[in-house]
Amino acid sequence: MKLRNNKILCFGEILWDRLPSGSKPGGAPMNVALHLQRFGLSPSFASRVGDDEAGRELIAFLKENHMKTGLVQKGKTLPTSEVIVTLDKSGNASYRICEPVAWDNIALTRKLTDRAESAGIIVFGSLAARNDITRHTLLNLLNTAAFRIFDVNLRPPYDHQETVELLLSRSDFAKMNDHELSALAKWLKLTWYDEKSAMEKIADHFGLTGVCVTRGEKGAALLLGGEYNEHPGFSVTVKDTVGSGDAFLAALIFSFTQNKMPNECLELACAAGSLVASRDGATPSYTMEDIAGIIQSA
Repeated sequence: MKLRNNKILCFGEILWDRLPSGSKPGGAPMNVALHLQRFGLSPSFASRVGDDEAGRELIAFLKENHMKTGLVQKGKTLPTSEVIVTLDKSGNASYRICEPVAWDNIALTRKLTDRAESAGIIVFGSLAARNDITRHTLLNLLNTAAFRIFDVNLRPPYDHQETVELLLSRSDFAKMNDHELSALAKWLKLTWYDEKSAMEKIADHFGLTGVCVTRGEKGAALLLGGEYNEHPGFSVTVKDTVGSGDAFLAALIFSFTQNKMPNECLELACAAGSLVASRDGATPSYTMEDIAGIIQSA
């Protein structure tokens, strides 16, 4: 897989995760951007916050983590987003996403368009397309020569088939979990399938270069350029799963920029996801040596 450059634009929601243990900054595209930064890359992040204390605190958090904030818009009409997160006994998260919020109104600006046009990779999810303004902005940004990576990330009730399939048709690569794979297989009326054949059919139907499916503690599968690889995952003691999928995706993207072989991409992604699941919060501090330790301990 050849990228035109390693400039990355992450687009979508920024918010406060209201966790049982307290409030933490979140939003899948923001988390991916922060994890990419942990891997030594310099991604851009585009979103919108409200003109309120919660928004100012999120901007301060990004700056503390050395993220550029020039593409994070500020608006007076809608508040900064928050999500109520609950965890089950296994540490798996469920979400109540409040609306409307500031990132529902991400405007299409010249500055944002220029950044998309110069990017080698654009990363986005389905949640940001739940309302008209941000969906319009996103679809315009996807008219680009960048490699477009879609984090399917279905969040009921914002999991409309028409929107998700439109975004898939504008993508080059899709990452999803096994439950989301089942939903897409149902939409495509696949009456019988195994994971590999479903991934192949989805890639063929939407013209994707690749598809990745995560399986929680059971690892993941990657179909890239017609080559299929699986990894069983790494055994860790789970603290919570918030952000583990975002770390997985960031590691996968990093591997793409380093021209790693597909099996190496998958191993690194599984290790990063497992490491984050073993720690509290979506974006804990860690080093490349920590991830290497997960791989070496297997």
